Amino acid sequence: MADKVDILAIGAHAGDAEISSGMALCHHVNQGKKVAMLHLTLGEKGSKDMTPERYAELKHTEAEYAAKAIGAQIYFLPYKDGELPVNDEVKFAIADVIRECKPGIILTHWEKSIHKDHINTNLNVPDAIFYAGIAGFKRKNPAHYAGTLYFAENWEDREDFVPELYLEVTPEDMKLWEEMTGKYALFRGEVVKFPYVDYYRSLARVRGPEVGFDYATAFMLPKGAHRRRVQSFL
Repeated sequence: MADKVDILAIGAHAGDAEISSGMALCHHVNQGKKVAMLHLTLGEKGSKDMTPERYAELKHTEAEYAAKAIGAQIYFLPYKDGELPVNDEVKFAIADVIRECKPGIILTHWEKSIHKDHINTNLNVPDAIFYAGIAGFKRKNPAHYAGTLYFAENWEDREDFVPELYLEVTPEDMKLWEEMTGKYALFRGEVVKFPYVDYYRSLARVRGPEVGFDYATAFMLPKGAHRRRVQSFL
């Protein structure tokens, strides 16, 4: 049985949770909290120079090193990059992870994206939370309801994204985040030229002053919630 965690970040591809929710994870790790990451696919079709099979092996290893860098629990589902379905099989698989690590807060993708796997992750997660919380669905682990869901700011998920929840992050949090993301060749600029780390570091500097912090990472809230700034999710 895995340890109970405070926050679970769910990404469509290995690396998504780390790059877009990672500062929030590192912030809470530095506060002594426990976190986990769930990768629904490995994102193995993202390299021009490696076969999907070889890149899958590399990204699996990178994801394990990234999780180790912040002491996170890590989970993988077996779906293929670009082929993540929206169905009860996926939803119950996510629900099983929720029941196993028992988070209070879940972070995942906003609903509008240029990548279909991001969209489909967003569509799967709410039902997975529902399935995880209903005792009548008999699974390996007992029911657990994760009552809070936030949508991370991601450069691929920008359409109609409005920052509504600002979490303060510190230079120490960002240093740990850079150590974690540095485990991926993708974020070191060795796979594509998009400057991921520079982009999100700069974004944190922009979001912070919007609400009176030096640095912040922003999230969108489920419908009906209210905009606010916080120094911890917990």
